[in-house]
Amino acid sequence: MVTTTALDGTSVRAYDEGQGPAILLLHGGMDDGASWKLVTARLNPRFRTLRLHRRQYRPDLKTGGRCTMAEEVEHVRALTKLIDRPTLIVGHSSGAVLALEALAAMPEAFAGAVLYEPPCVIGPPLGGEVLARAQVAMDAGKPGRALAIFMRDIVETPAWAAWMSAAAIPLVPRMGRLAQHQLDDCAAIDEIGLRLEEYARIDVPIVLLGGERSPAHLGARLDALERAMPNTERVLMRHQGHAATSLAPARVAEVIAGLGDKELRKPPQ
Repeated sequence: MVTTTALDGTSVRAYDEGQGPAILLLHGGMDDGASWKLVTARLNPRFRTLRLHRRQYRPDLKTGGRCTMAEEVEHVRALTKLIDRPTLIVGHSSGAVLALEALAAMPEAFAGAVLYEPPCVIGPPLGGEVLARAQVAMDAGKPGRALAIFMRDIVETPAWAAWMSAAAIPLVPRMGRLAQHQLDDCAAIDEIGLRLEEYARIDVPIVLLGGERSPAHLGARLDALERAMPNTERVLMRHQGHAATSLAPARVAEVIAGLGDKELRKPPQ
C-alpha cells in the first residue's frame, strides 16, 4: 500500500504492486480497489500497478457526506505526482468516468487510457428521478431496496440480478455499508452532467472497452464517446458483460497490456 496526501490534506491510498511502467486503476461502484486484483495479478510481472481506493468509497473521508468528482480527481492527481513520467489510466464503470475527468483536468499526466463502460451522462441524468427514489428507500433504512432500485433501473441489470444484490445485503455487511456510497457516486456523475465537449479535447490514445452482454445504455455511452473523442479504439469482449474484471480478467489484462506496451514502452524520441 502506498499513501500520500491530496492538496486539501486528505489521505490518499492505493495498492502498489509490480514493477515496470506505471498503470493507475480506478474501481467502479461498491468496491475499494479489490475488483481489479485478478487483472493486476496478470499485469504485475511487467507493469507497476496502482489500484486507488477511491475517495467516494472511503468511509473515513465521508463524515461530511458525499464527495464530488473534482475532489476525487485531486486524489488521482496526488497519485500521479508519485510517478515520474506519464502513466496509463484505467477505469471501470464510475471509475472510468473519474478517469475521463482526470484526463480532462491533467492530460499531461497520462500517456493513454482504457475506459471500461463509463456511465457518463450523454443526455438525461444517469440517475435522476430513479436515484431520488433509491435515496428515499435508503433514508427509510432499506439499503437492500435502494440497491435493487439502483441496479434494476439505473444500471439496467435484469430484475432477478438486482434483487439478488438486495438479498445479499443482510448476508454481506460490507455491501450494506457501501450502498449509500454507490448512490453518492451516481449523484456525483449527475452533478458534473454532460461533458462530451470537454472530453473531445482529450487527445491521448483511448481504448473504449465494452462487453457484448452489457446493458444497452452502456454501449450507447461508448458510442457517444467514440463520436466525440479524436483518438479512440473500440474493443468489444465477446460473451462478457459489465463484470469482466472478475469473470474474464485475462482478457481485460490483455487489452490494458496491449495499450501499455504501445504507449509506455516507446523508445526515447
